[in-house]
Amino acid sequence: MTMKHMLAAAVITAAAFPAVADPIKSERRQRGEAVVSTLNAGKSQPALEGLRREFPFLADAITDYALGDVWARPGLDPRTRQLATVAAFAALGNRAQMKIHAGYALNIGVTRDDLKEVVYLTTVHAGFPRAIDAAQALIELFGERDRAGEPQ
Repeated sequence: MTMKHMLAAAVITAAAFPAVADPIKSERRQRGEAVVSTLNAGKSQPALEGLRREFPFLADAITDYALGDVWARPGLDPRTRQLATVAAFAALGNRAQMKIHAGYALNIGVTRDDLKEVVYLTTVHAGFPRAIDAAQALIELFGERDRAGEPQ
């Protein structure tokens, strides 16, 4: 049998016998899904689900690693973790992610005034333009939540 035929046989065999689910991956996925459920008031996360349709490998990496491994770690309570995340995204100028995480922060009891203080603090570390962008993202988020009748 030639090398070409051996490779073809290996590919066919691998396709016929899919890998058994990795229990560690399953635990990571479960932890990640639990984090999303907690932060998003029991609902799925639309941006993550949108990624899952076209980029399932990226959605899995976010769920398994970012959420299941990093976010699920002990050491910081959810409130502190959210405030740190909002501050980081504000400083980076990533309005979309900051807005998502500010919404999560509100869902777990962080106040609007707390978020405003984080934005004000951003002026020191990232400058006024980034703080202004972050403030505008919060204004959008607060308006959307008010219109939807969601808790403040």
